[in-house]
Amino acid sequence: MTDTRLTPLAASLPSTIPFVAPERIEAERGTAFAARLGANELSFGPSPKAITAMTDALSGIWKYGVPENEPLRTELATHLNIAAEAVTIGEGIDGLLGILVRLYVGAGDAVVTSDGSYPTFNYHVAGAGGVLHKVPYKDDFEDPKALIAKASEVGAKLVYLSNPNNPMGSVHNAQTVQSMIDAVPEGCLLVLDEAYAEFAPDGTTPQIDTSDKRVIRFRTFSKAYGLAGARIGYGISHPEIISGFDKTRNHFGVNRVAQAGALAALHDHDYLSEILEKVDQSRARIAKIAQNNGLIPLPSATNFVTIDCGRDGDFARALLAALSARGVFVRMPGAAPLDRCIRISVGLPLELDILSECLPLALQDARDHIDKT
Repeated sequence: MTDTRLTPLAASLPSTIPFVAPERIEAERGTAFAARLGANELSFGPSPKAITAMTDALSGIWKYGVPENEPLRTELATHLNIAAEAVTIGEGIDGLLGILVRLYVGAGDAVVTSDGSYPTFNYHVAGAGGVLHKVPYKDDFEDPKALIAKASEVGAKLVYLSNPNNPMGSVHNAQTVQSMIDAVPEGCLLVLDEAYAEFAPDGTTPQIDTSDKRVIRFRTFSKAYGLAGARIGYGISHPEIISGFDKTRNHFGVNRVAQAGALAALHDHDYLSEILEKVDQSRARIAKIAQNNGLIPLPSATNFVTIDCGRDGDFARALLAALSARGVFVRMPGAAPLDRCIRISVGLPLELDILSECLPLALQDARDHIDKT
């Protein structure tokens, strides 16, 4: 029975979690995964300097984190060569997206995204009572022109683009993204998710212009910096837009340990360079494993490789289940035709050894399953 004290909007929503955690699957299996390659985490781990900083910060965990997120906010601004007033920090991009939607989307307001793109954004829009309009991918890329056209058609308050893209790993160049920014219709804000920006080739991200009120960019310490569990990310935009976050954000939402770890990670440029090299090597090996098994790895500008299984979504789901049964955790896109693919995160050499051993066996398991149904 629905609690009658809920608002009508809350009562109309399903109780859901956009992602099933590998820990939950492990509990159901009764055993841990041998290779955790599904959540786009960084199994190489964060900078040792970040670990030291977080360990040192634990003795002060009895104190609240600094609500202005200083000195991290100022250091980020210096790193980006912008004013601190153009930066906001929050509990990962997910938390920041929730605040953004709360600020801009009311009941019935139109929001535009791509069908199959990041589901947590959709979750926040639904929670605000917004109306989500989706456009299809074009050749495994989000389609900036179609997104802008739909935003203009429906009078969207927000239009979302991830670049590089999750779940496909594809990437638009800076000129394409800037053209999209320039075309944002009046009354709309482009939500540019750049969670994977550090992995992308040069020329991917347009120059940051914090005088432009048409776009807000989000980045994170979860991916290249290896701090997914710390939950810390940041937004970049015009100071007027950024100041809006102080209207509704949880001012003590980022804890002291996360602040210390992110600050140390930001300063460890040598370690980031090492990580980018390891990610590049891991992507190449995943692609080779896929090719050795007759599958097609798609080009990737992220810390994962999306692999075209050459059949339909039912086969990809069967392969996903077969890999899980053999102790390999991966994920896959949820919308057709993207769901013909599986998505494999970079991992430690031992994890990729396990993948190499299990993939041909799982493929046969998937074929057998499909043949029986």
